[in-house]
Amino acid sequence: MKVLFVCHRVPFPPKRGGKIRPFNIIRHLQDQGHRVTVASLARSQAEADEAEGLASHCSKRLVEVVDDKQAWPRMVAWLPTTRPSSFGYFHSPRLKARIDAELATGAYDLIFVHCSSVAPYVAEARAPLKIIDFGDMDSQKWREYSQHRGFPLSAGYWLEAVKLERTERLLTGKFDLATCTTRAEMESLQTLGATGQTAWFPNGVDAEFFTPSGVGYEPDLVTFIGRMDYYPNQQAVTGFCAEVLPTLQARRPGTRFEIVGADPSREIRELGQLPGVTVTGSVPDVRPYVTRAALTIAPLQIARGTQNKILESMAMGVPVVCSRQASGGVDAVPGEHLLACDSREQLVDAIVQILGSRELRERLSVAGRSRVLANHSWPSSMRRLDALIASQFPKRAAA
Repeated sequence: MKVLFVCHRVPFPPKRGGKIRPFNIIRHLQDQGHRVTVASLARSQAEADEAEGLASHCSKRLVEVVDDKQAWPRMVAWLPTTRPSSFGYFHSPRLKARIDAELATGAYDLIFVHCSSVAPYVAEARAPLKIIDFGDMDSQKWREYSQHRGFPLSAGYWLEAVKLERTERLLTGKFDLATCTTRAEMESLQTLGATGQTAWFPNGVDAEFFTPSGVGYEPDLVTFIGRMDYYPNQQAVTGFCAEVLPTLQARRPGTRFEIVGADPSREIRELGQLPGVTVTGSVPDVRPYVTRAALTIAPLQIARGTQNKILESMAMGVPVVCSRQASGGVDAVPGEHLLACDSREQLVDAIVQILGSRELRERLSVAGRSRVLANHSWPSSMRRLDALIASQFPKRAAA
């Protein structure tokens, strides 16, 4: 089978959420013997150069760099239109021309799109089978942003959410199948009025790469892992430092908090001046920072889909304390595989319990990794995807 895979970011190296899922799908399809052509955008020439790393995982690469000098004005120009402004950023006439030239050969059996923002490149294209993987529902992310930001940003996010909801609904009618990362995200799509078939397959984690270290941990160290140029992560750690950490340190003196993630803003860097707080910035490998922690936290107020930071921590045998919202995208039972909290008081209590009990930490460590191995491995996720793809071809043949 010949596959055209269209995505909004170069899916290599697979070190962040927007790249991990498409990379694993591409690699799996190619390993299954299919010929995969990857068409993607890059935000810089450096990112475009990283596409060379895909050479052993696909048959062909079509990559174009987004020109910021054109992308941002285009987003503004699209504000008064029905088109989502965020789609304007990912619009590249050069990539569109290259994709059209590829499709003109008529040789593609499957068009697979990851992320709705690049769906317009192939929405009207004809192919034996077309699948769009929304991943997380971006419209709902913008809607949540509108509830957490002040005016005028809140109004802009609300408008983008409304336009995206309409667009996501229309896109489901242009593809044979629309997929998401979780059942909850799929149900959100259905609530929007999806006219086509919907399904979901989970994110996975490389449990051989993210594995317990076998060495000791620091009993008073709490760690947060995540890109620090991403607003939900910024909101989570600033809120934790302001509302949770002082109480936590009063109840358990000596507690330290480490924020590990690339591109911290000035506000995040300044958190490093607080007692017991360290801000690392970008690190070459997050694993040593996770495995030396007594636990990791994910107190996210805005959390769509699956939080890879939670899966990776669980895979490494490090307990996770998170918000109820963040736990929703993980196939785990709160209280058994991780601890999920509804308030800052519960967050403090949960952290203190783990810091004060090696027995509890060990129980969560073992249970968490076991759950990831059973329910969030990439092989099992890809088997689910294979079944979804296979189920669609007979339907197209009968149409």
